[in-house]
Amino acid sequence: MPIATVNPANGETLKTYQAMGEEEVERRLQLAEATFRTYRTTTFDERARMLHRAAGLLDGDLDEVARMLTTEMGKPLRQARAEAAKCAKAMRWYADNAADLLADEEPDAADVKDSGASRALVRYRPLGPVLAVMPWNFPLWQVVRFAAPALMAGNVGLLKHASNVPQTALYLEDLFHRAGFPEGTFQTLLIGSAAVDDVLRDERVRAATLTGSEPAGRAVASTAGEMIKKTVLELGGSDPFVVMPSADVERAAQVAVTARVQNNGQSCIAAKRFIVHTDVYDAFAERFAARMKALTVGDPMEDGTDVGPLASEQGRTDLEELVDDAVRSGATVLCGGERPDGPGWFYPPTVLADITREMRIHREEAFGPVATLYRAADLDEAVLIANDSPFGLSSNVWTRDEDEVDRFVRDLEAGGVFVNGMTASHPALPFGGVKRSGYGRELSGHGIREFCNITTVWHGA
Repeated sequence: MPIATVNPANGETLKTYQAMGEEEVERRLQLAEATFRTYRTTTFDERARMLHRAAGLLDGDLDEVARMLTTEMGKPLRQARAEAAKCAKAMRWYADNAADLLADEEPDAADVKDSGASRALVRYRPLGPVLAVMPWNFPLWQVVRFAAPALMAGNVGLLKHASNVPQTALYLEDLFHRAGFPEGTFQTLLIGSAAVDDVLRDERVRAATLTGSEPAGRAVASTAGEMIKKTVLELGGSDPFVVMPSADVERAAQVAVTARVQNNGQSCIAAKRFIVHTDVYDAFAERFAARMKALTVGDPMEDGTDVGPLASEQGRTDLEELVDDAVRSGATVLCGGERPDGPGWFYPPTVLADITREMRIHREEAFGPVATLYRAADLDEAVLIANDSPFGLSSNVWTRDEDEVDRFVRDLEAGGVFVNGMTASHPALPFGGVKRSGYGRELSGHGIREFCNITTVWHGA
């Protein structure tokens, strides 16, 4: 895939970039290693001042950045503005909290006395250069939620971004440089996917984080395992959205639409499988399909647009194939399901009912505004359907019954359970999944400690 900005609303190639050669990549690896030696000795206060400056600069650039995000991957402009604002918020949160999150931990002296210690503590130290392989769907947020904690921990970052968002990748390097971070603290590598393996194998790269597809995760995990390097993987998701009889069905249907079509439906944590108790199934299905059908699909730069284009032509083709396979196998189309005429990679909000286990869409992630509806006879069947997936990123549960809430929290195989609301990421809450959705956690204290050397310090009597 060429490294280029291609407007998904019309297919026009706006700017093409030359991939960095081996000499430039080597220069940047050398710089990352050299910078780490000194940057690791900076104080939390120094790092926080720079990260606060980065947040302020991002605030000032917000409108320009939002238009860049929309141009590169097609999300509605108002959602792009929200993404940029969220990034500034996360920077400030880590700037303000990193010192406490990574403070020395001292066990009770009596607990370690029998080891012969007069004192012992745990200290969190940075690992070194961390390679981040990031996706195009949240091109700013996915990077910042890695970079903010990694930089505050004293690591340095190397970004290999998706090839269709090069302007965003270069902006991020420039942002941290303007904020005062030393040269080499955060660098963008404009390279293709085939070059990632060599970078990851380099001994100067100490760890890696990847958000992306399952095949990409397997490739990075395989190389990192061979090289014995720490990785964090956030891969696909096919999140369940369960509605029980005690739920506010009207509210659930309203939120379900946003949960499915946010970011044009191209979100790992978007609700994709809607599992509804038979007692409220018809009422939910009618409201949900009507609201999906009423959404405005169009130019993502227009404030009235609800759903823009998919980010790539291949992405739309993949989505179409999933829908067509389901329809051939007996799925009922409640709305959408047909590609519109005209330029751009648009696809309509679509709701499919009568899903069976034999359909590809039951086990594969639908990365676009397509929802699948399931009918459940009771809570046990709802849990069974929800867990009948290779993924386990997050989940949504709608019920007013606290006993049911406890059952769902206990039994759902997911990295998060959101009750009476849609899944969202927040700097203070850990984010990640189980099963084929990956391992490790981003955000919160758990995320900042992922790329730290958790060091035991022991003092003899």
